[in-house]
Order: sequence, then C-alpha cells, then structure tokens
Amino acid sequence: MSTGVLRAQPRPLEVALLASVFVVAACGLVYELAAGALASYVLGDSVLQFSTVIGTYLFAMGVGSWLSRFFERQLPAHFLRIELLVALIGGGMPALLYVVNAWQPAAFRGLLYGLVLLVGTLVGLEIPLVMRILKRNIALRELVSQVLTFDYLGALAVSIAFPLLLVPQLGLIRTGLVFGLLNAAIALWALWLFRHELRRAVAHLAACLITLAVLALALAQADRITSFAEDRFYQDPILLTETSPWQRIVVTQGRTGVRLYLNGNLQFAQSDEYRYHEALVHPAMSAHGAPRKVAVLGGGDGMAVREVLRHPQVESVTLVELDPHMTRLFSSHPALARLNEGALASPKVRIVHADAFKWLEEGTETFDVVVVDFPDPTNFSIGKLYTNSFYALLDRRLAAGGYAVIQTTSPLIARESFWTVATTVESVGLRTAPYHAHVPSFGEWGFIVASRRPFRMPPQLPGGLRFLDAAQLASLFEFPRDMARVPAEVNRLSNPVLVTTYEREWGKVHP
Repeated sequence: MSTGVLRAQPRPLEVALLASVFVVAACGLVYELAAGALASYVLGDSVLQFSTVIGTYLFAMGVGSWLSRFFERQLPAHFLRIELLVALIGGGMPALLYVVNAWQPAAFRGLLYGLVLLVGTLVGLEIPLVMRILKRNIALRELVSQVLTFDYLGALAVSIAFPLLLVPQLGLIRTGLVFGLLNAAIALWALWLFRHELRRAVAHLAACLITLAVLALALAQADRITSFAEDRFYQDPILLTETSPWQRIVVTQGRTGVRLYLNGNLQFAQSDEYRYHEALVHPAMSAHGAPRKVAVLGGGDGMAVREVLRHPQVESVTLVELDPHMTRLFSSHPALARLNEGALASPKVRIVHADAFKWLEEGTETFDVVVVDFPDPTNFSIGKLYTNSFYALLDRRLAAGGYAVIQTTSPLIARESFWTVATTVESVGLRTAPYHAHVPSFGEWGFIVASRRPFRMPPQLPGGLRFLDAAQLASLFEFPRDMARVPAEVNRLSNPVLVTTYEREWGKVHP
C-alpha cells in the first residue's frame, strides 16, 4: 500500500535525489568525454584514445561501486563530500591537463589516466550511495528502475549536447568547470536536504562555498588559463583560437609570420607554405593542359584554391570542407584572407561544407582536376579518406583524362605510409606518379598524382610562382634510395593499416 502511495505522490526528497542522479550522470559523462577529446587532441588516434579512456573510466566506476560497500554510516555526508571532490577534480581536469601538456608534455599521459581513474572511482561511488539513501522510502524494484532511468537520461542529454553545443560554444575548459559547478551545486543542495541529519553542517557549508568559489573563479579566468597554456605550447603569440565540433583551431603570428595549427598539429607556416601549395597544385593542373572544373577536398584555408585560380582557364572551383569555422575564418579575418589572396571570395569558388567521403559518394558531377588536401592520417576518422573505398569514389568523379593529386605525408620520415597510399590508389585501377618537395617547416614532403592515363610532364607552369619552374619540375619525381618504394599493404576501411603505420613511423621522430 505504501509503495503505491509513493509511486503516485513522490516525496520532495525523492524527487530532489532523482534529479540529482540526472545531473550526476551528466557531469560524469562530460568528464569522460572531455578526457577522451583531450587525449585525441594531444596523443592522436581518436579511436584508441577514446577506447582506452572510456575503458579506464568504466573500470574505475566499477572500483568505486565496489568501494561503496564500506560506507555504512552518515551516507548523506559521504555523498556530499564525494560530490565536492568530483566537482573539483573532474571540473578542473581539462584545465589542468591543458596546462600540464604545455609545460610538462611528458607527464600528460600519466596524469590523464590517473585523473580518469580517480574521477571514475568517485563517480562510481555516487549512484550506489544515492540508491542506499533512497532505499529508506522506495521499494527496491522501483528504486532501481527510477535511478537507472534518470542515470541514462542524463547520459543521453550530455552525449548529444557535448559535441553539438558544449564544446563549440564553451570549449573544453569552460565545459569542465561549468559541470564542476553543477556537481558543487548538487552538494549544496544535499546539504540543505539533509541539514537535520548532518553533523558539522557549518564545516560542510564552508566546503561547499569554497568549492563553488574556486570553480567560479577558474571559470572567470578560463580565457587566461587557455592563453597561459597555449602561449607556452605554441611559443609564438596567438592571433586567434576557435573550437569547432571537429577540431581546435589555433592561429599564431610570430617573426616568421602566421602559422595554423589544428588540434596542436602544424598545418602551414606563412614563411614556406607557398612551396607546399605550389607543389600540391601546379604539376597536375599544368599537366592536364586545360582544366575548367576543379574540386578541392579539404584545404579550408583557401591556399590550394589560391593556386588553382592562377590558371586562367579555370571556370569553377568547388571547395569541399567539413568545418565551416575554417572557411569563415579564412574568408573574413583580414590577415588570413590576405594569405589566400581573397581566393574564397572569388565568384568562381563554390564552398560546400560536407564530409568529403559522403560528398563523393552522393554526387555525380565530374571534374578535370581534384586536389585532395587532407591532414595526415593521424586517426581513423581521417584515415578513411586514404582508403581504397575513398579512391574508388574519387575515380568516379574524375572526368575523362582528369587528374587527382593527393598530399601524402613525408616519404622520408614516414616512408612506408607514403607508399601505402600509392599502393592503395593503384588498387582501384588508377595510375600513380609520386613526387616530393622540400618544405622547411615539414621537411621532405610527398604527393601523388592519380589518373587513368599516364602522367606527362607539363612543358610550362603559370607565371609568378616562387618555388616551381618547368626546368626543375622533373627532379621532384625522382626518389633517392632512402625514399625509394617499399612493399606496402592496401589501406581498407575494414583494415586501416595506414593509421597504425603512420603512428609508428612518426612516433620514431616524436616519441
């Protein structure tokens, strides 16, 4: 009879605690996702990092659940203290990891997993304690269903909001601190709910207020914390930063000019980017002879588009860039738009914000030249853009006699990775013409022209280039012994060997 009354008219205490379960679950998942995102930014290979972070976190939650059996008395007080610890450690975790990565990068991995273990253990303690507190008034069967329902709803809400709203609008540091404040608010709420049961209520109140003050102060100083960490990491003064659902964009400006970093990885340096982009674009464009329709996949900075537009016969350029933040920055920011000479504002240019794989798959339009300017395959989400499935789609979108050119990492540092791309392109029936150029910021860098017809050396190049000329172009297609071809596997969606090969080869240089 009493159970039926509880079901129809739940007591305010029960409603408050179930609402707390929702918030606690949301906060716990935010800390887990933030740790995984930071690990993928800093350590690369997002699948590996998210898998290990989530696995470690779930293991720690199991440890916390097991440890909850040893909490027998004063359960509300224990719950309150745990909430404050989760608020401080979980909420401050992104900020602390950012600072440590900037000042002591060798300590990042150990601290990351140490914090994940600690936060996971504390979160694992929370729900069992809430259930034992609620058990006083709710039958066990109803208790479990209600607590788990609110737990899963909180996780669902955050899993949707984290990539679409929280990270783009707040960034990782603010997101952590905001949810830390929510945990601290739950502790303060618990203090009021159980004020008649708690011993040393004044001390608990002081702990809540201090925790809230510390987190609020850190939130107010979030920009300074980020600048402090990134100024140390990037060395040159930071011109602008932006966080999108896909990446952290940082642009610096020092004595040698502007540099672009995506997730901490250098994408170009103003001092020598012309070498890279001239080498990427002009061999294939000039060899074609009269390219009218061109597609650029990636390259949201507009540098490749700038070089494509040096060919006067080009009538249209379709730029396919996943991240609208990139094209907006390099279209509207005066210093960045100057770098690409206003290429993204050209009436010949059409910008499509889409995943290049899906764009190739869903469209039928063909192009005389396709310039593929993706970041290196540092993780599996990018690695899919270097698979035989991707190149088969690329082949379908090439006009008769068309050329595609692919940026293909360093054939000196990542020799097997470079030739893996060549082998993968050839596996779909395309011919390849590999070549390389020296870009001081990156070292020896590689490219591959892919086509159905043999590549022919162009007799001339556009005027006004700073690096390439027709006389020395042929030398770029010659490989010395330490970069010569080696056996390599085909990179497939079902077996993405390129990502692990790339990580292994670059790891030799950057352990």
